[in-house]
This record gives sequence, structure tokens and C-alpha cells, in this order.
Amino acid sequence: MKRVLILAIVAATAGVVFGGDSQDRTGGKQIRVGFAQIGAESDWRKANTESIKAEAAARKIDLKFSDAQQKQENQIKAIRAFIAQGVDVIAFSPVVETGWEPVLKECKRAGIPVILTDRAVDTQDPSLYLTFIGADFVEEGRRAANWVVKSVGDKANIAELQGTPGSAPAIDRKKGFEEVLKQHPGLKIIKSQSGEFTRAKGKEVMESFLKSPEGKQINVLFAHNDDMALGAIQAIEEAGLKPGADVKVVSIDGVRAAFEAMVAGKLNCTVECNPLLGPQLFDAVDAIMAKKELPRRIVTKESVFEQSEAATAIKDRKY
Repeated sequence: MKRVLILAIVAATAGVVFGGDSQDRTGGKQIRVGFAQIGAESDWRKANTESIKAEAAARKIDLKFSDAQQKQENQIKAIRAFIAQGVDVIAFSPVVETGWEPVLKECKRAGIPVILTDRAVDTQDPSLYLTFIGADFVEEGRRAANWVVKSVGDKANIAELQGTPGSAPAIDRKKGFEEVLKQHPGLKIIKSQSGEFTRAKGKEVMESFLKSPEGKQINVLFAHNDDMALGAIQAIEEAGLKPGADVKVVSIDGVRAAFEAMVAGKLNCTVECNPLLGPQLFDAVDAIMAKKELPRRIVTKESVFEQSEAATAIKDRKY
């Protein structure tokens, strides 16, 4: 399996050229970009933030950064503040899919282009944003389920730790996972609850799963992100069970801590979701400032890593 990340653009249009000096594109005027981040709820999100901040600094872009602490209302306030400041481009990773049309219409009226990163929005008017940069969450869910089929066969009792309710990755990862499970009726999700994408909540929910009447039947855990899986692994150990053996564990993100858990034999598989979106984001900003067309969807290609590969693969991890 290739471990070199390949970034591919899935384009509805052709001939878009990215890159270059951001200051030169505006005749010497510094580009101002407002970015409304979800928060710092996971190692993945922290790596995503660092990638964006580092790339903005490298390109001498004036980045107005806001941390929403996982609250949609905070993101909306930040976006309105960016409009008031008259930034050149607004980008954000939406906490949830719905409820964005009013503020996006305000961006459109102000003539400020919008880029979505990592997560999409559900809107009746696709003209409210220019492009969406991020992974295919449905495919990530499918990959996790396919690993379960490959590893345990056609029969398992699965506990599921969902992400933030209403968020694109939680909705789509569940959709992709269940899509595969429909073909294998012996693979059953017997417990499912949100762990809010955090390690602490993942541990708390897994503890409740294991104490429930169905707890002793659980032999597979599917977590929508690595942080929840790592919290759940603690709960499994504290319950006197062996994670990775008594309970097989598959999660999504591919953060370094997940590889460390695989090396230790406690996590079986992580489906990669690349957080290093800074270069792609500011390539898109450059294209906007140069008045070039953008594809509606920019997708990152990613891999699946199993426990047997972890010791070698961890050497190349950047997050």
C-alpha cells in the first residue's frame, strides 16, 4: 500500500492553475482570509488548524482565525464579523450541515466568496459557496465496514461511537458503514450513540455500552474518529477486556496516536482522513483572487492502515 499521500482534484471544470505569491496576485495588497474553525475537539482538528495557520503564514496571508468551540452560533458570529471586516475570502468547516443559508446569503450580498473545508453544508442554493475541499466521508464509512467484513467475517455484534449529531462526517460515515452492512445481515450494530468526536466522551459512552445488558455481546467497535476510539480503548481495558482482541476496534482519521495504539496491539485499523488541507485551501484562495474558475468539489485521496502496517507507517506520519 502506498503511504505517500496523493492529493487529487475532482473537477467539474478544467484549466485551473493554482499556486503563486498571494501578495503579487493583488498588486501588493495583502490578502485577508477569515477562517471559522469548529474547535479543537480532536488531534485531527488540531492538525487541521496547524496546517491552515502554517500555510497562511508561509504565503503571507492575513488570516483572521476563529475557534467556535463546537458551537454553530459561534461560527455564524465569526462569519458575520469577517463580513464586517471586509475580508477577501471566507472559509469554514461547518459544525453541522444545516442552518447556514441566512449567513451565507449575507456573504453573497457582501460579495465575499465562501470556501467550505472538511465538511459540507445542506443548502437549497449551491451558489452560496464556491467549492468544497475535503474527504469522501461516505467512502470512509464503507472502508471501515469492509475492514470488519475482512477481519471478522459475516457475523459480529458491533458497538458504534457516532460523531457530533447533525455533522456531515457523522451522517456520512454512518451511511457508508451501514451501506456495506446491508449486504451482511449477520453484522449487527447493537449499540450506537454519539461520542461527540472527543476522547473523554468516547470513553464515557463505551463504559455505558459495556455495562448495558448487551455489553458482553460486543466484539467489534466502530468509532467515527480515532479520538473516540482511544477513549473507548481505555474503557475496554478498565472493564478487564483486551482491546484489539476481545473487542476489535476500527476508527477513522489516521492520527499518530491511532498508529501508536495499533503498534501496541490495541487498535486494529484506522481509515485515513487527511487533515492537512492548508495548501489546498490557499491554492483555492489564490485561484479566486486571480479570477480563475474553481471545481465545485476538491477531494483528498486517502488510505486504510491495518495493525500489521503500523510500525512502518508511523514513521511517515505528519500528524
